[in-house]
Amino acid sequence: MESTGLISLDLLDLVLAVGLIAIAIGLSAWERIGLELNIAIAAGRTILQLLVVGYVLAFVFAIDNLWAVLAILAVMLTIAAIVARNRISKKIPLVLPLVWGAIFLSTAVTLAYTNLLIIQPLRWYEPQYLIPLAGIVFGSAINGAAIAGERLVSTINASHLEIETHLSLGATPQQAVAQYRRDAIKAGLIPILNQMTVVGIVTLPGIITGQLLSGVDPLDAASYQILVLFILAFANLMTALLVTRGLCHQFFNAAAQLIR
Repeated sequence: MESTGLISLDLLDLVLAVGLIAIAIGLSAWERIGLELNIAIAAGRTILQLLVVGYVLAFVFAIDNLWAVLAILAVMLTIAAIVARNRISKKIPLVLPLVWGAIFLSTAVTLAYTNLLIIQPLRWYEPQYLIPLAGIVFGSAINGAAIAGERLVSTINASHLEIETHLSLGATPQQAVAQYRRDAIKAGLIPILNQMTVVGIVTLPGIITGQLLSGVDPLDAASYQILVLFILAFANLMTALLVTRGLCHQFFNAAAQLIR
């Protein structure tokens, strides 16, 4: 299929796009919902953040340097870990390095497998592939880590008596919280599994939509979307496994006693 190419959007087109936000603000005011300021702030942040990202990525793509690519990924990873930590708990020690390490390891394994065995670019750090794929994994790993971690922390905090009963009967800390950990991991996988279930039937995800808009062959777009969803499923599971395992250790001391 011959590609029709991407229709570029100029400044006037973006101004017209802002008109949608203006209408949304007007509707909120008309119905007295009270979301006018929230919508305006969200729209402003969207414009600012994406323009900054666009210029930064244009610079990184232009210089095509390994260390620049790694620096961008390190910043993205750190922000992702902080966001996930804030959703889990700020009170538990070492949550930030735990989440950072879990997201880093799961992303590294996922992208190494994808780049070396599937996409096989000329250079493993090709920014055209590495940065977008890493960004997708980071964004999804935030949800996987946050949902699984928050679920595990809240369940353990609400089940002290039951856990201590298991410990008094001879269970190890891992055995005492095993079911809570399994439930937390399942919860962390729900969003991506739901997305995989309805993709192509109910929704067209951003990857395939963006490629179709840019004139890519629909079958090629569908192939990349399949790859992305499989990447996210694996990365989310690995992140949830690592985060929940690390969190479980934080709740017990060296004498295998539950820390309240």
